[in-house]
Amino acid sequence: MTPRSRRTFLLGLLLSTPFASAGLSQTTPTQIPVRGPGVHIETVRMPELAVKYVISIPKDYSPSRPVPLVLALHYGGSPNGAAQGLMLTLVQPALGELGAVMIAPESLGGGWDTPNNQRAINWLMDAVQASYRIDSKRIAVTGFSMGGTGAWSVVSRSPEKFSAAIPVAGMPPASIGEWRTPVFAVHSRNDDVMPIGPTEARIKELQKAGVRAELVVLTGISHHETNRFVDGLKRAVPWLKQTSQ
Repeated sequence: MTPRSRRTFLLGLLLSTPFASAGLSQTTPTQIPVRGPGVHIETVRMPELAVKYVISIPKDYSPSRPVPLVLALHYGGSPNGAAQGLMLTLVQPALGELGAVMIAPESLGGGWDTPNNQRAINWLMDAVQASYRIDSKRIAVTGFSMGGTGAWSVVSRSPEKFSAAIPVAGMPPASIGEWRTPVFAVHSRNDDVMPIGPTEARIKELQKAGVRAELVVLTGISHHETNRFVDGLKRAVPWLKQTSQ
């Protein structure tokens, strides 16, 4: 066997081995389990990290028809059970009529702008879109308190991934910069933790800059009364439908 034919033989042998096939399979999109209608608690292992999340599948979901996707970011404190609490207490009751797949990851520690949380969010978003039939033009992010701040943050970092931001009782950035993503904010005038002033200022700036932005102002609700924000957040459903038209 000549040196050239030997190299050709060894290359063919390498490409035919299970090791080579496994390496090639890693280039395909990562997927998560596909579930039926309802709310499901899941744990998935991404490279170097285990991520717990809650996913809500609409009752009429079918892979033959693309649906919206909502990323929901929970409040601060212990992350244990926080994603489930946010989904069942606020997000699903308020946005269930949207007919969207909704996913709420559990924080890996700290705010939603930490490197690990950023990795987990990006990974899960890609995985959901690889596993479910998602309309790429109808992807929104919402969140409450720390999650509301996170909603502003993830859109400012990756505006191309989201069609709308729906922060609830969160802290907006100090400046809108080049912000162009539509915003529907919900805040209480009586919030004793996250004052409404910065949100009012940012919404006015966005409106002045020609960005579609709306603020629902609630009264008589303190910061930690998460379930009482449902009616305010529910008003985002028709707004989202109009935004996607």
